[in-house]
Amino acid sequence: MRIFSKSKGMLVVFECKMAARKGYEMALRQCATMALRNGLGGRQQVAAASSLAKIGNRDVVGFGVNGAPNYYDRVDFPMPAIRFKENTPDIMALREKEKGDWNKLTVEEKKALYRASFCQTFAEMKAPTGEWKSVLGISLIASSIAIWIYLLMKVYVYDAIPDTLSPEKKEAQLKRMIDLRANPIHGVSSKWDYEKGDWK
Repeated sequence: MRIFSKSKGMLVVFECKMAARKGYEMALRQCATMALRNGLGGRQQVAAASSLAKIGNRDVVGFGVNGAPNYYDRVDFPMPAIRFKENTPDIMALREKEKGDWNKLTVEEKKALYRASFCQTFAEMKAPTGEWKSVLGISLIASSIAIWIYLLMKVYVYDAIPDTLSPEKKEAQLKRMIDLRANPIHGVSSKWDYEKGDWK
């Protein structure tokens, strides 16, 4: 069995000879372990290759937030790893022009260069989004739905309060507990003076 892999631009060939006394699964497991140990390439290389393929022909201009070539508009980390827009002939011409005297650049050209590298300005990033309105609206809608559900449950689902919860029945239950001397140490009966027939 042969396993082919590319690692650091070289073709690495691993040959696994399966002995007759070893089963097929054991030989396959040994072969895969040997291939991983000898350099099929780690997760970082695979992740870096896949993320570089996703950025197109944008310039990598820095390390970024965590070393990955991603673009973020963040106030706390204002230097993204890649430029916002891909390189076009117009932008490349402006980049060549910016290597010279900046006084020769027009305001529109400076803005175009900025927008090629960044999506938003700091003022645009810090501008209020109005998201609180949607959060408040959704919260009020959820609260009103909950109130309507409660009212409908009260009308159609719940029965009337049992008569045992009326003040007269509660008083009769308390009198019966006192007569039975319920919980005489720490409970109701401990607070009743049986000689006077009143609360202590």
